[in-house]
Amino acid sequence: MLGPVTSDLTCRFPLGAAVTAAALEDDPHPHLARLRAREPVSWLPALGGWLVTSHALALRVLRDAETFTVDDPRFSTAQVVGPSMLSLDGPVHARHRDPFARPLRPARTRERFTAFVEAETARLVDGLAPAGRAELRGELAGPLAVAVVTEALGLDGVDAATVRAWYGAFVDAVSAITAGGTAPPAAGEAYELLTAAVEDAIRASRPDSPLAGAARDEAGLTTAEVVANAAILMFGGIDTTEGMIANAVLHLLEHPDQLRLVLADRELLPAAIEESLRIEPSASVLDRYATRDADLGGTAVRTGDLVRVSIAGANRDPAVFADPDRFDVRRSNVADHLAFAHGPHFCFGAPLARLEARTALTALLDRLPGLRLDPSRPARPHGLVFRKPMYLHVRWDT
Repeated sequence: MLGPVTSDLTCRFPLGAAVTAAALEDDPHPHLARLRAREPVSWLPALGGWLVTSHALALRVLRDAETFTVDDPRFSTAQVVGPSMLSLDGPVHARHRDPFARPLRPARTRERFTAFVEAETARLVDGLAPAGRAELRGELAGPLAVAVVTEALGLDGVDAATVRAWYGAFVDAVSAITAGGTAPPAAGEAYELLTAAVEDAIRASRPDSPLAGAARDEAGLTTAEVVANAAILMFGGIDTTEGMIANAVLHLLEHPDQLRLVLADRELLPAAIEESLRIEPSASVLDRYATRDADLGGTAVRTGDLVRVSIAGANRDPAVFADPDRFDVRRSNVADHLAFAHGPHFCFGAPLARLEARTALTALLDRLPGLRLDPSRPARPHGLVFRKPMYLHVRWDT
């Protein structure tokens, strides 16, 4: 939208017009609360589109892929890795998604990954325990997420550091395109190396290899399509899971009363993780594009408009969650959060991410007595799209 139309929108949505990207990156919640109360669908020039902050309207957008699609040439991830389950809708989306989703159903996830996640977590925490202090995002949450993705993809002979480097190159490319630039050469180099590794995995044809399984599936994915979806699984399995673990640790340690409840009753730990996802989802914004003119909560959205769903805003909607800014591990309806999205693009890796978070927090609470935040190194979530603390320094008794 340009010229007089944009000027009209900024006049009609003054709260949205006043919000900056820097403010949303630093601490979005006060701004999202004002928008949700007065402009639940608001035009934000800083984001180049609409922002939806109401839980009910967020659900509507996420469920209606025919009207609000990801399948648009502006979708930055598709520009980096090509068409994938993340950037397609309808039958073609199912064709890309199903071969990867089936091996990650809850029962199969528990059977396939529990022992690996527990062993990897124990290795990492055992290595930290003697020191009495650590930076948990970089020394536990990130390495665990990378190791699990590497194992889940079945990339034999590729170490976790290499996977992390590929992923970092893809993230840099997406960020550059989102900011209006072009992808750096490193992204293309990483994609070539990932392609070679995927081709090796397909040729090896391990019985439990999801890459080989996807290539053999009746959906008939090409090698290029398998590679694109492998890259997407890196996005879904590394950054958001790392943030999910770091945020959950931070929330528990910031709220000693809630931590005491969990220490007294470990059955509350899964609920604490869900509450952390609600109050600070590690992926806070999802992009959709309007395929037709639509009325969204009384707001006229035009064909082609960018419609951004604020998961962070929806998850603190007081119409759904009482006292929404409070971290409450006994919240009765915490399962209504949208941290894993909703509708056809619901994150099928949620059971694996939950397994990682639950295992990591259990090990930390069991093995590191007196675990607490380092008062000399304060931490808080940061980020426009992916929200997590830049560093999470903690101490414990040795």
